[in-house]
Amino acid sequence: MFRTLGVYLLLVIPLSLQPPPSPQDVPAPSAYSVDEARKVLRAIDQIRAESPQPWTGLLREVTITESELNSYIAYRIEHEREEIMKVLKLKLFAGNRVEGVAHVDLRGQKVPSFIKPEMDIFFAADLAVSNQAVRISLKKLFVGNEPIQPFIIDTIMAISAALDKRESRSLNDWYELPYGIKNVEFLKGMALIYY
Repeated sequence: MFRTLGVYLLLVIPLSLQPPPSPQDVPAPSAYSVDEARKVLRAIDQIRAESPQPWTGLLREVTITESELNSYIAYRIEHEREEIMKVLKLKLFAGNRVEGVAHVDLRGQKVPSFIKPEMDIFFAADLAVSNQAVRISLKKLFVGNEPIQPFIIDTIMAISAALDKRESRSLNDWYELPYGIKNVEFLKGMALIYY
């Protein structure tokens, strides 16, 4: 799941336009609750199990707290032994806004010498959901304390796609939601998943 920075950022994005958090706000890689991560895993299993069943009522809903989501992300990074993305922590806001911080470790990767081997990336974005698809509108992007243009993510995604010999996509493209999920809504500190 976590293979390129673009994919990581795609998983997150409803953000406010506040200044980026300071580097000391970057969480330790293993700082998460296993119980909270398991709650998200059970919710995923529930959605997968119930989605194929006929349903004519209102959309069913699962609520995931910001803390549970962050524990799940940390669990996935640790258990999948992610090589590049070492930390990803999100802050959810009403109106499908999100802020996040990611710690990227490029040591051991074939990257140009002008790119720092380790960096913290802070971002803010809006999430749009329609017809069981999601699109991210990146509003702010910082590497450390330096602001950079959000179109850089598309460049990273294009390079990654070329290396993997697959079609390039843009962060601004519409992406299909995971199986069974019909809609996602962020409130302050929580995500409502509809299926």
